[in-house]
Amino acid sequence: MKITVIGTGLIGSQLAARLEGQGHDVTAASLSSGVDLLTGAGLDGALAGAHTVVNVTNSPTFDEQSLAFFRTTVGNLLDAGERAGVRHQVVLSIVGVDQVPELDYYRAKVLQEDLLRGGPTPYSIVRATQFFEFMEPTMSWTSDDSAVRLPATPVQPVASADVVAALADVATGSPLGGVLDVAGPDRFTLDELGRLTLAARGDGRPVVTDDRAGLFAAVRGDVLTAGPDARLAPTHYRDWLNTTG
Repeated sequence: MKITVIGTGLIGSQLAARLEGQGHDVTAASLSSGVDLLTGAGLDGALAGAHTVVNVTNSPTFDEQSLAFFRTTVGNLLDAGERAGVRHQVVLSIVGVDQVPELDYYRAKVLQEDLLRGGPTPYSIVRATQFFEFMEPTMSWTSDDSAVRLPATPVQPVASADVVAALADVATGSPLGGVLDVAGPDRFTLDELGRLTLAARGDGRPVVTDDRAGLFAAVRGDVLTAGPDARLAPTHYRDWLNTTG
C-alpha cells in the first residue's frame, strides 16, 4: 500500500519506519521535504498515488492561533487528497479532546476532527492519551529549582511507540468512519506521575499538588482517561522509565 505520513516528529518518524518495515511504500512529508500544509506547497506531489494519508502534524502554538492552523491545513490536505484520489484519511487526536473547551488547543483539535468528518474522503480518527515522552516537558512548565507544581488531574499515559502501532494498524485497515481511543494500561494523577518521574531520574525536588498549575489545571474530572472501548497499550510507565534512564 502507498501511504503518505504528514509530519516527521516523534510520531511521524516512528510511523514511517514501522510502515516501511511492514513493506509499504511510504512518503514522509514535512516542511523539511518541501511540503507546507499552510500554503499547500508540495502536497500534490507528496500525495500522488497514495491510498492512505496519516496526518500527525501539530500546531506550532497552543493558543487561539491553533484554530486557524488546523482550519487551513485540514482544508488543504482534504482538497489535495481529493485531487489525488486518496481513499483513507487518518488523523491523530487526543482522548477527551471534546471535553475541555477551556483549552484553545483542544478546541482546535476538535475543529480538526469535525473538518475531517465533513470532508469528502473516508476517515479514521485515532485519539491517544498523553505520551510518556511529554511528562518531563509538562513538569518543566511549572517547576523551578526548589519544586515542581502539578494538578491532581487523572491521566492514563501511553508510550508513543504504542500509539504508532495503533496508527499503523488503522492506516492499513478499512476506514473506521469514527474514533479509536488508545491509552496506556495504568491510571495516575498527574502529580503522582510527576513524583514517579522525579524519583526515577534521581531528582530530589518535591512535587507540590496545585490544581491551578499548568495546562492541565483546566481539565475537570477524568475526561483525559480512556473509556471501556479503548485499545489499551501494553507498555507500563514504570517499565518505560526504567528503560529510558
